[in-house]
Amino acid sequence: MSRPDRGTRAMHQALPPALRDAVDDFAEHLSRVRNRSAHTVRAYVTDLVSLLDHAVRMGCVDLAELDLSVLRSWLARQRTTGAARTSLARRAASARAFSGWAHRAGLLPADVGAALASPRAHRELPSVLRADQAAALVEAPSRQTPPTNPPPTNRARTNPAGPNQAGPNQAGPNQAGTDQEHTSVARADAAAGSAQGAAEEAEAVSLRDRVLLELLYATGVRVSEACGLDVGDVDHGRRVLRVFGKGGKERAVPYGVPAQRALDDWLRRGRPAMVAAHSGDALLLGARGGRLNPTTARQIVGAYAETAGLPRTSPHGLRHSAATHLLEGGADLRAVQELLGHSSLASTQIYTHVSVERLRAAYRQAHPRA
Repeated sequence: MSRPDRGTRAMHQALPPALRDAVDDFAEHLSRVRNRSAHTVRAYVTDLVSLLDHAVRMGCVDLAELDLSVLRSWLARQRTTGAARTSLARRAASARAFSGWAHRAGLLPADVGAALASPRAHRELPSVLRADQAAALVEAPSRQTPPTNPPPTNRARTNPAGPNQAGPNQAGPNQAGTDQEHTSVARADAAAGSAQGAAEEAEAVSLRDRVLLELLYATGVRVSEACGLDVGDVDHGRRVLRVFGKGGKERAVPYGVPAQRALDDWLRRGRPAMVAAHSGDALLLGARGGRLNPTTARQIVGAYAETAGLPRTSPHGLRHSAATHLLEGGADLRAVQELLGHSSLASTQIYTHVSVERLRAAYRQAHPRA
């Protein structure tokens, strides 16, 4: 089972054995049969453990005793504790998915969750950057002043045949001074090497950040999809990424010339400086050479947006921006759906509302009879 947070693990352990086994089997089903991501499995498990903990408190000691009244009571309790409509809708969906699976597996006499209604989730229009703001964000790593490379160390050597240098078997009068000079040179060499290494590492991180931002905006991929890319997933000739999305679904996503330049610089100068024995085929690397973590990627995007004086932005904000700018530029809605990897066109249609709202705002601001 994917590891949930500590509180959920404690509730999971406190469940009766039969209920605990049902949670584990459902998580296994989601992971292996439905091919859900670890994040999705963790969310389902968290909701399910909360539901079964509530059921036990209501006197259910066996899964077969779970009925619609328990499900409704659980949702009502969630609502009284301040859960948002979107959270309630997701938890109701988790309960229905579990109920359907348990009925098919013979653990429930009926699919009690099929009749469970949930509040319609209110979908807020996503905030997006303007095209110039998005450009400023993706170019932010390149505008930073690179670390100054240390000057070359003076490695001049004294002439072995010079008047102050002793012969092979002699200790000349300046031997002690020469030894001190050699020691100083060695220390300077070490300091210069350390500074040079730091400069190369800083440049590599800057190149990594640039290619991350370019790919997120150029392709509109999810941050988990970007971090999951391997070097072999990049088709440089056609400028296409092979992306594995939700449920392991594969799709091809094109990218543009600026992203290609960023990729070339990263693969030629950046990645070799950060690669480690455990890097594998990962395209984007973290500070220790492992695959870049999505949490770190979110921090990178947020930090550059703040430094550039832009609105608070996340990788998902760049995804929203990419989709909105595509539609505003005349892209077909179905093409944008394919690009984003949405299974339903309804998920993509929200960006048409964003474009209309931006058009209306511009109209109100500019038209004399608005």
